[in-house]
Amino acid sequence: MKKVGIVMGSASDLPVVRKAVDTLAALGVPYEVHVYSAHRTPSQAAEYAASARSRGIGVLIAAAGMAAHLAGALAARTTLPVIGIPCKSNTFDGMDALLSTVQMPSGIPVAAVAVDGAVNAALLSAQILAVEDADLAARLDEKRVKDAAAVLEKDAEIEAELRR
Repeated sequence: MKKVGIVMGSASDLPVVRKAVDTLAALGVPYEVHVYSAHRTPSQAAEYAASARSRGIGVLIAAAGMAAHLAGALAARTTLPVIGIPCKSNTFDGMDALLSTVQMPSGIPVAAVAVDGAVNAALLSAQILAVEDADLAARLDEKRVKDAAAVLEKDAEIEAELRR
């Protein structure tokens, strides 16, 4: 199975990234995690993206806040799918990162999830890999069934508690 490459622009993004890691681990999807900055370590970020496919990576996730150029910087160096996680910051509550992530020029696409949306980034990366992996697709289907059951269980609890 191909791996998911996760890159965060700063170690301060780790609490967000950890949710993606936990989601991928629960699905049995292999991953690797690195800290490369689009601005402070541009050569390392570029080399990581350029060599990702040859190292068995099938999807990249980039988590960054503020200017959030990391996803675009990675996407500029590979044709692998890149998913950007805009991370919340104190300045604009993540809106700056969201806009930076979605404002990519034509020809260099980056998929974007919600601010701090690491779980959805992990799920989307797993769905991309599941296009050619029936076992992973079955695990994703199973997760959806379990998630739906959990919602219905809560519905029944709340209905019973608040019934007149």
